[in-house]
Amino acid sequence: MRSQQFSEWIFFFLMIGILLFSGIIIALLFSKNRPKKIRLGERLLFTAIILGVVVAVIIAAMQMLGGILF
Repeated sequence: MRSQQFSEWIFFFLMIGILLFSGIIIALLFSKNRPKKIRLGERLLFTAIILGVVVAVIIAAMQMLGGILF
């Protein structure tokens, strides 16, 4: 029972992270102050954020499909 509650909180934390970082990505894409040329470090940063969101979605889906949550 305790491990199920732990899994539910991890899932909740994943959902918050997905929403937060997706908001950052969307804010960058539609920002009017965005520079025309993005530097290499910024490209790497946003690539890492996008990959992190994709991995978080995959982990959340695996938890739900695997029956760990409910």
